[in-house]
This record gives sequence, structure tokens and C-alpha cells, in this order.
Amino acid sequence: MDNAMTAIGVWPRWASPEAAGWSSAGLEQARAHAEAAGSAAVMLVCGGRVVSAWGHVDRRYNVHSIRKSLLSALIGIHEQAGRIDLGATLATLGIDDKLGLTEREKLATVLNLLTARSGIYHPSGYESPWMISIKPARFSAGPGTTWCYNNWDFNALGTIFRRLTGCDIHAEFASRIAGPCGMEDFRPETDGQYVALSESDHPAYPFRMTARDLARFGELFLRQGRAGGAQVVPAHWVRMSVLPYSDAGTGGAYGFMWWVGREGILFPQAIVPPGSHAALGAGGHVVLVLPALDAVLVHRVDTDQRGREVTGQQVGRLVRLILDAKE
Repeated sequence: MDNAMTAIGVWPRWASPEAAGWSSAGLEQARAHAEAAGSAAVMLVCGGRVVSAWGHVDRRYNVHSIRKSLLSALIGIHEQAGRIDLGATLATLGIDDKLGLTEREKLATVLNLLTARSGIYHPSGYESPWMISIKPARFSAGPGTTWCYNNWDFNALGTIFRRLTGCDIHAEFASRIAGPCGMEDFRPETDGQYVALSESDHPAYPFRMTARDLARFGELFLRQGRAGGAQVVPAHWVRMSVLPYSDAGTGGAYGFMWWVGREGILFPQAIVPPGSHAALGAGGHVVLVLPALDAVLVHRVDTDQRGREVTGQQVGRLVRLILDAKE
């Protein structure tokens, strides 16, 4: 990626990886691994400048479940403004679904959904095979008692956001986050949609974004919610979002729709430094924020191609190689 430096629209670049404290040889090993695994794009940013980038960093791909971290940031903006109450229950908000929610299920709060602890296992949709495989039996847990990575929570939050704010998710992301962060490519009218689901009244809200724009989002969280000299997302929300509210086993921990490193655990085969957190999407999509290294790593896969993925083991190996390349 040999772009000229500009102040906002185009990422500046280090003269060499070594100038940023990374090994060229080590990053070449990482690149070889990524290309063999089928990665579509990788971008490493340190100190606000590109250390290394390869593949189609300017091509839009579905971000899959990274959409949840994007929505979480928007919820934080509106929570501070008083439009969203994390303590509000589904009963008070009038949230229901096709099969009907029980009185116990309606006791779940916005905070329960945000942390994937609603205990609501109503059919959802727009789920990966892994998500379906881990979903408990309906009515098996009460609100707030159990963590489960559950699309019902995440999709219902989309409905709640639109109802309480009166805003379209994708247009609001464009105006509140993409614009202030200097994202180059995101266009809400073409890069956002809602997917109606036969199982549920609450649609999915996929985004299509480029690696270089996702790097801006990672940088926003690396800088505690600041971009372009302004506080875009409340700093307190950023800090709360990446606290380890729930133990996620080999996936580390889980925050406000963010995956969080727990004692080095976040990816297979890799030991991440303290404070690391990630937005992850099915098929191998990653925005990894590394505060200890002042760095952001983005990994993309052309999941528009049926069956195309980079496995969790392969992503973990890539993360390990890139971390090993830090001098």
C-alpha cells in the first residue's frame, strides 16, 4: 500500500517496519502464512502509522460479527446522552418476539443483552454453525446468570437501539463514527443493510467495510474513543466495553460485545499482551487492539466466496507471528 501521506484521508506509513520497532523478516513470515491460509487483507498499524499492509485493504467485505462491536460503540454514545438506559428491562421497553417471551425472559436488561447474558434462547437466525452448536435449551437460564454468545441478544439490541434513538444503525455509524474517524470507504446506503429473519422479529444489521476503515475503528478504541482531536465515543464507555465480564474459556473473556484478553488468552496458539481486545467476525475477520504495543491489527477474508474461511487456529498462528516480529 504505497499511498502518499495526508493528514486525515489516507493512512501515513512508517519508512520501514524497523523504524516502528518491528522486524521486516518476521513480518514476511507472517505474510507468507497469511497468504497460504487464504487471507484477503492484513493491516498492521503502530503509533497511528501503517507498519505493514498487504492484500485488498481497500476492498469491502462483510464484517460478520464485528457488527456487534460497531453497534456497541454507538450504544455508548447514546447512553451518555441519556437515550439508552442499561438498566431498562425488555418488559419496560416492550420487546417481544415471534414465539413470545416469558415474564422471566422479559426481566433481562439492556446490560444483560450487551454482555450476552440475557438467558433468552429464543430462535434467532443469522448464526454460524458454531453459534448454533453452543446455544443452550430455551428457558435453561435466568437473566444475567449465564454467558452465551447468542445472536438473539445482539439482534434485539439492534431493535432496541433503533427504537430508543430513532436512528438508522448504519447512517448513525457513518455520521457519528466513520466521519469523525476519517474512514475513507464506508457508505451507509450501500454498505449497510437489515436482514429479516424467519425465526425472529429482530433483524440482523450487517456492515460491509474495508480493512483500512476497520483499522480506524481499532485506532478509535486504542485512543480511548478519541479521533481527530475530538471525543467520539465516551472514554468511560471504551474502558467499560473491554472489561472481562464473562469468562469465555479458550476465547478469553467477553465485554460489551468485544472479546477481551484474559491472562494472555484470546486466540489459539498466541499469547496476547495485557489489555488486548478484539472485534471478531465469522470466517476469520479480526480487529485486534493491542494497547501494550500501541498497535492495531486487522485481518480480512473474502467470505463472499462460499466456504472461504481462515480458521481460528490459522488466525492464532498469524497473531503469534506478528507478535513475535515485534522487536
